[in-house]
Amino acid sequence: MMSSKFQFLAFIAAVLINGTQSANILAVFSCPSPSHLIVEISMAKVLAENGHNVTVVTSMKPHVTHKNMHIIQVDLTEEENRSMKDTMAKLTARDNSDTLSALFRMRQQFEFMFNKNRDVMKDQRVKDLYENKDNKFDLVMIGYFLNNFQIGIAQKLKVPVVLASSMFQWEIFYSTLGNPREIAYVPNIGVFGKIGSTLTFSQRVFGLISFAIQRVFTYFLEKDNAALYYELYGDDPNMPPYEEINKNVSLVLFNTHGLSEGPIRPNMPGVIEVGGIQVKEQPDPLPKDIAEFLDNATDGAILLSLGSNIQGKFLKPETVQKMFNVLSKLKQRIIWKWEDLSKTPGKSANIMYSKWLPQDDILAHPKIVLFINHAGRGGITESQYHGKPMLSLPVFGDQPANADKVVFDEFGLSMSLLTLEEKPFRDNILEILENPKYTQNVKAFSQLFRDRPMTARQTVLYWVEYVLRYHGAPHLQSPLLHMSFITANNLDIFTILFVVLIVVVFVNALILRLVYRKLTGKSKKNENTKTNKLKTN
Repeated sequence: MMSSKFQFLAFIAAVLINGTQSANILAVFSCPSPSHLIVEISMAKVLAENGHNVTVVTSMKPHVTHKNMHIIQVDLTEEENRSMKDTMAKLTARDNSDTLSALFRMRQQFEFMFNKNRDVMKDQRVKDLYENKDNKFDLVMIGYFLNNFQIGIAQKLKVPVVLASSMFQWEIFYSTLGNPREIAYVPNIGVFGKIGSTLTFSQRVFGLISFAIQRVFTYFLEKDNAALYYELYGDDPNMPPYEEINKNVSLVLFNTHGLSEGPIRPNMPGVIEVGGIQVKEQPDPLPKDIAEFLDNATDGAILLSLGSNIQGKFLKPETVQKMFNVLSKLKQRIIWKWEDLSKTPGKSANIMYSKWLPQDDILAHPKIVLFINHAGRGGITESQYHGKPMLSLPVFGDQPANADKVVFDEFGLSMSLLTLEEKPFRDNILEILENPKYTQNVKAFSQLFRDRPMTARQTVLYWVEYVLRYHGAPHLQSPLLHMSFITANNLDIFTILFVVLIVVVFVNALILRLVYRKLTGKSKKNENTKTNKLKTN
């Protein structure tokens, strides 16, 4: 009896979880950054693998695809490619360790990214998606990188919107989530604390300053987005004001896992964490040459990759030579991501160069003992998932802060790529390899990072289908999104109370004054009477 009842309940649960019919989903992943696309396309692939039809708009070729995915690729022009490479080369040659001031430089230097996001939306193939009435979509996913204006396409299609973010939570998401701004105990950019611990006075001061700077940055960013929104959709009287579109986001999929990574903070229901979504639950077999190279690494192996945007030719030649001098003398084998195989840093029996690497699959290999990276969020997530210690060489954006967090958590060390010297580079590598605490710490974190009720893939599928089932799931939204600054902070109530208090004080003062005058008036009258009587006598 109990067995049949349990089976029935399990059946009902399966129907509820998987009962959403095949949906037509439009995924706009137009940011010309491979690291962002890797995370975003992993979310789309989960949906495609589970029977949904996904149309992906992108500016570069995805690294994965599926039979249920239709790709609309709006390629970068030659000029855009040059602009992107020039920007990356400039960033590599500059000290960007101050994350907060780098935000404002990024607004100018990444202007071509904003322009590309706009131009993608102007492409006739993209416009046809909503202009052709035969196209039917049930939901829009926006690959988020400071591009709120693209949410307008969901308004055109009159469907719910989900943001797919490769970033962490910060001030820019307030207008779409209404998450509480708990700056007194939630670490801000550049501030780190042990999970569950309180911030020191100096950390709270820096956090408050950081928050104020982010508010200013967000203000200018919103102005940029509003201008692009009206440029694209301003001639349509049926489109809402820009300020309204941010209020129509059903949920945001973040590439984070607060339980293990922190910070501990209150989250609205629309905050869905899927950290590690790009990591395969079962790694794919490695290419034969890489597999043999690693399998025969009797002293372990090191992976060196500075990501998809930082090419070897952007580095100073003397820096590359210093790195080679150190790595070629190690007993470990080195897999080095290097784009120009005709002009490598040098030849050494322990070094293998490759212009492309299956990074996630390599990090899963048991012979990897160290990951030298640029502190990109994707690479750090993969390294943490597989329990590999790191030496970070951050360059720009969120990388310096990510590298500082790696050091704070004792998962590895960090040093400046711009000022790299042989001895510190060698010493840091040896410290990580010979001191077991780094590997022990990151392996312990890996266990915590993986321990969750649903995997990242299952979480993406469940919550996107949840939004589909409940037609946008408006009940997930915070009421704050639909309140003005005045009402959200009870300023109207405080104003009325203040006015009432002033009136009460004023009336009481007036009454006391009148009573006082009356009393003092009688007293004077009595005194005058007595004085007159004395004079008469």
